[in-house]
Amino acid sequence: MPKPMSDALIRDIVKGFGDTASILAEAGFDGFEIVGSHGYLPAQFLNPRVNLRSDSWGGDFERRLMFVREVARAIRHKAPGKAIGLRISATEMDSEGLANEEVVQIAEALSSDLDYLSVVAGTSASLGGSVHISPPMGLDHAYVAPFAATVKAAAKIPVIVTGRINQPQIAEQVIANGEADLCGMNRAMICDPQMAVKALEGRTDDIRACIGCNQACIGRAHKGLGISCIQHPESGREIEFAKLPPVKKLKNILVVGGGPSGMKAAAIAAARGHKVTLMEADKQLGGQAKLALRLPGRAEFVGIIDNLEKEMITAGVEVQKGQRATKETVEAMRPDDVILATGAKAYVPHLEGMDQPSVFTAWELLEGRANVGSSVVIADWRADWIGLGLAEQLASDGCSVTLCVNAALAGETLQLYTRNHYVGRLHKLGVKIRTHARLFGADGDTVYFQDTLSDEPIIMENIDSLVLSMGHQADDSLESELSDLDLELHIIGDAVVPRTAEEAVFEGLELGWKI
Repeated sequence: MPKPMSDALIRDIVKGFGDTASILAEAGFDGFEIVGSHGYLPAQFLNPRVNLRSDSWGGDFERRLMFVREVARAIRHKAPGKAIGLRISATEMDSEGLANEEVVQIAEALSSDLDYLSVVAGTSASLGGSVHISPPMGLDHAYVAPFAATVKAAAKIPVIVTGRINQPQIAEQVIANGEADLCGMNRAMICDPQMAVKALEGRTDDIRACIGCNQACIGRAHKGLGISCIQHPESGREIEFAKLPPVKKLKNILVVGGGPSGMKAAAIAAARGHKVTLMEADKQLGGQAKLALRLPGRAEFVGIIDNLEKEMITAGVEVQKGQRATKETVEAMRPDDVILATGAKAYVPHLEGMDQPSVFTAWELLEGRANVGSSVVIADWRADWIGLGLAEQLASDGCSVTLCVNAALAGETLQLYTRNHYVGRLHKLGVKIRTHARLFGADGDTVYFQDTLSDEPIIMENIDSLVLSMGHQADDSLESELSDLDLELHIIGDAVVPRTAEEAVFEGLELGWKI
């Protein structure tokens, strides 16, 4: 059993809360929140399976409450007249964590010490519980609200709830249902900083809704970078992109490619005053985002397409769908500048057996052009959402699936909450995951891999199909055709080198800003 914390140390911690409150009160802050959620210190004192103390700070229910009460009293003493609240997880979504019925009892007991409760879900103490700290797409909107309602009913003090509330209509419904008094909408405001103003003015259709990808917000934060948004890269870069610069010379600009990078470049350039035409070969905009939204739990990815299209329409971009750009069509339009945002195509490695009819690319599978059979191996080089999504889709369809990922873990490149959520879904479906597996080739119903740690062969037999999730290669075929024309040629997004939607949209913003 670990050595208990001394009462002196506990008092120093409480004093620290009080000193901080005093400083903030002098600075004019009107409220203070004790962060007790997600398995942090206050929650650890409250949990009978974690707080094993036998002194005045632990043991029975009342003593486990003592730490939070002393912190609240210290803050109230140092900051009289200020609102004091506690952020608490209504259910820690973990077998050893606080269950909802325990939190309801705690909330009722602490309500006399607090002015409000801020309710979330999950815990940082476990991988499964931590998913709910910043819940990704694939989890229902406002799914924490029913748990918050149980806390609100017991505590009889105002309750704030957060967790996948990305639209004012959803927040309004939560409040109308009596589940909470206020809704926290953190990522929603990163995605659209003007959301509250648009809602107040009744322009809800203009709101850019967060899709819960977690990539550029908490994903960047976990890397030690400033937060942003894949849909709205201006967020977090407000100094650099403070105000649209006026055009110095009005240009006729042609954007080739209606994926995320092309749409963002077109929208920004047109908003600055250029005459912009976007030409997309397909009858639908979106590029690879159209494929992303077909995967399980990724339907909200359609939001990046809809939101960028709205930006273009608002800015006055002329959009031509179902029109493939050629050297002749470009010459006929006589643009001053051409932006090539032609994206990428599926990469097929030069390995033995890749031309077999039982070998398919991820794109062919998502487009419904693959009859895979019952036993499927996925060769996943990128370790991203594509391999995970393909595995879930095939397993849900009844296939026996093995995901062979050339990385230390499946979904290694994804933000950890997103990765853990989707890997957990694969475990429930019985998907077999093999890591450190480099594709070596295929022959009939046998697929060969090489273990990247030991160089030992990995042989998989009786396989009906091999699905390649091996990344992409730039589609730059139009570049050479246009190189001898008298115009400025710019290349952005995956047409430069395949990456993710985050880099694509950001490059569209940068080019549209300065062209």
